[in-house]
Amino acid sequence: MAQVSSDALVFYGATGDLAFKKIFPALYLMVKRGHLQVPIIGVARGDYDLEKLKQRAKESIQKYGKFEDPIFEQFISRLAFVGGDYTDPETFLRIRQALGSAKHPTHYLAIPPSLFPSIIQQLDQSGCAKGARIIVEKPFGTDYASAKQLNRLLLSKFSESSVYRIDHYLGKRPVNNLVFFRFVNSLLEPVWNKHHIESMQINMAEDFGIQSRGAFYDVTGAIRDVIQNHLFQILCNLTMEPPKSLDSESIRDEKVRVLKAITPLKAQDVVKGQYFGYLQEKAVKEHSKTETFAALRLHINSPRWEGVPFYIRAGKHLPVTCTEILVRFKHLPSAYSSIASQPNHIRFRISPDVTVAFGMLIMAQGENMASVLSEVQGNPTPFPNEKDAYERVLTDAMAGDPTHFARQDYVEEAWKLVDEYLSADHPVFDYEPGTWGPESVNELICPPGGWNNPSVTKKESWK
Repeated sequence: MAQVSSDALVFYGATGDLAFKKIFPALYLMVKRGHLQVPIIGVARGDYDLEKLKQRAKESIQKYGKFEDPIFEQFISRLAFVGGDYTDPETFLRIRQALGSAKHPTHYLAIPPSLFPSIIQQLDQSGCAKGARIIVEKPFGTDYASAKQLNRLLLSKFSESSVYRIDHYLGKRPVNNLVFFRFVNSLLEPVWNKHHIESMQINMAEDFGIQSRGAFYDVTGAIRDVIQNHLFQILCNLTMEPPKSLDSESIRDEKVRVLKAITPLKAQDVVKGQYFGYLQEKAVKEHSKTETFAALRLHINSPRWEGVPFYIRAGKHLPVTCTEILVRFKHLPSAYSSIASQPNHIRFRISPDVTVAFGMLIMAQGENMASVLSEVQGNPTPFPNEKDAYERVLTDAMAGDPTHFARQDYVEEAWKLVDEYLSADHPVFDYEPGTWGPESVNELICPPGGWNNPSVTKKESWK
């Protein structure tokens, strides 16, 4: 049965940093494309009013979008504002009043997770939850128990089909293209298994530090911040089985099956690091052991992937800002095996640019029979007017398409994989900014053939 489109959008945290950098530009583009023709109600605490909100929206779009007066006028004509405390029932009565005749609003919680419980309760008690959808920003809890508790609260007021757990990484076209690339190109499927693939690795590097986010980052760390969510999503896209159909539930079913087949992290499968200077960052606790770098080794116990190691590495203050995947293939036994200098590979770069490269062996120069690795590389041309990740996921949520959102069981299974490891104390090794993490990583967690260290010249954040 077709989903009903939302007839209003209420977003909480309208004066926050996320709204300024991402949400206003995304909503503006949705209006421009004709995908958002309903009331937009911003909600925030503090001394604010509608005129101030319109001015902040204008500054946001001028800085992060392509400002056009006629489109902006359409946008602000739909904009309303409700100010008040998130724990005050009067605030939600005003929201209910501002919704007017809307019967299927979407409530977007672009606020710290600590505020989720009170808002969810107030939405229910005020009648704002009736017929509504709710979008919640990550992180979905800080461990398995808190994620389960949050899910229990959400599902006591909303049906699972009305809950949209947003991970903007699922809105990135290159991330979704991994699934498309695998299943549409028939040359890959016959070799996409343990018989032909030696290992896979996912690298997500940032060449900057925590950028004044010490209060958030020091209780989060690299594993919670990007690995347990963003990089596990990439891993699932790379390793899931072909879904029975292209509906959202079939696709999400296969992702959950991948997580259920992964062995939970053990101490010997992780190396954590912290860059020199982290302890001097604002709001970071003295003697903090929070990791700004982590390298993981995982195994998927399934018929397709049994015995294949998967490596994930992420960190701050690394040499570049880049997200890249390397799939290394096994050498096939033949008379030429002795001159096969390196294994074949496929390299997917997700950001800052998009690249698909096949590493293949060719004859080296000279008379001796020798091989050299050469890449056949393609750089897909970006589509004009390509949707930003936030625009895509918010458009999908308003239309009722949950494909690019995490389901309850996915969130809980992802936490199970890291929960035991994160609950125990483990060593954190120092590393110099501008290097690829602690020196010990190459001794303790090292893929066959070594880590793939991306090199880029173009700087662009993937966050």
